[in-house]
Amino acid sequence: MKVLVLGSGAREHALVKAIAADPEVEAVIAAPGNPGIDATALCVAVDILDGQAVAELARQHAVDLVVIGPEAPLVTGVADVCRSAGFPVVGPSAAAARLEGSKSFAKEVMAAADVPTARALVCTTIEQAESALDAIGGPHVVKDDGLAAGKGVVVTDSMDEALEHARACLAKEDGCLVVEEYLDGPEVSVFCLSDGTTVVPLQPGQDFKRVGDGDAGLNTGGMGAYSPLDWAPRTLVADVVERVAQPTIDEMRRRGTPFVGVLYVGLALTSRGPRVVEFNARLGDPDGQAVLARLETPFAQLLHATATGALADFPDLRWSSDAAVVVVIASAGYPAAPRTGDPITGLDAAAEVPGVAVLHAGTKFDDEGVLVSAGGRVLDVVAVGTDLAKARSAAYEAVELIELEGAHHRTDIALKAERGEITVGV
Repeated sequence: MKVLVLGSGAREHALVKAIAADPEVEAVIAAPGNPGIDATALCVAVDILDGQAVAELARQHAVDLVVIGPEAPLVTGVADVCRSAGFPVVGPSAAAARLEGSKSFAKEVMAAADVPTARALVCTTIEQAESALDAIGGPHVVKDDGLAAGKGVVVTDSMDEALEHARACLAKEDGCLVVEEYLDGPEVSVFCLSDGTTVVPLQPGQDFKRVGDGDAGLNTGGMGAYSPLDWAPRTLVADVVERVAQPTIDEMRRRGTPFVGVLYVGLALTSRGPRVVEFNARLGDPDGQAVLARLETPFAQLLHATATGALADFPDLRWSSDAAVVVVIASAGYPAAPRTGDPITGLDAAAEVPGVAVLHAGTKFDDEGVLVSAGGRVLDVVAVGTDLAKARSAAYEAVELIELEGAHHRTDIALKAERGEITVGV
């Protein structure tokens, strides 16, 4: 099998590594890829928002499967063009990707499918936003309706801050936002593969969105993650499939826009039971890296079954009993104003720590051939150990070996879970 993977971040680096490890895979092509992916796959410079260019690349390499990593090409319909060209694709159509591309559409689908979620009001004017914030009360949750790379949400006790974010959302073309009730309890990521009919869940992970220790500071695209969640209810995954994922997939098929790909279900485990915080239309980053690090089932075969309507007959997934911890190394100034172009050293030493793999998130080679930072989140250090404590220890040992001027990372990824300090309200 030849596989084309679209994207250039750490999620795509993890996808490429997992796909290449499948014994049925003879070659992986990545577009555009990054310096880390280049060690495993053939990297080709292509505009991944140009469906025709992507389909032509797939034809040139006679690939058997196209895997779309990030959200932007999904929302712009790259999957549609590739499917029309005859390629099996992991990634929903533009119509189905609206589950991520529009918060208000996702709420509409959840209501139709009777999926438990936060009460929400859709607003297109600042007057509506003020009324909604008053009606729902604090803490205030204001979400940009469209794509915002994980940074479109503000959670605050301050009405002024909530309205400031609301104005920023409404200032965009076709500005629209969602005001939601605040959901208490720990958040969980459950990724579900769907071929449009059948749902196959992956094991859950937990993501850390805030930039600072103790969940302080601004929201980011994610500063770390871990899996498994020993503190979560044992029936969690089955409940998510029964009450959330399957009803949503059924509703999308009923609408004539079947969802084929990875449905990310972001949940809050509240005192009233699990509630959906948001849907995404692809694997998460970095929580997806933690989950993939533990999957033992041949991944490319699983993805091919997803793309070809064959999940109902696919064998049960196999999982390692090990724990995985991901720590993100971010550039100076991230997330507000990330600095780029700083040299990166120590990757070889970090990769020699037992159980550790270093994934490239935002890197490039400069004109002198030096590896430098090229984004806000620069590297993901993924560590696997027999328990969370060993995985955390290995991850942070590797992080300390990497040199990047001004870089920062959270020091508390998976710490509360390791200490047994996470509780789920009953």
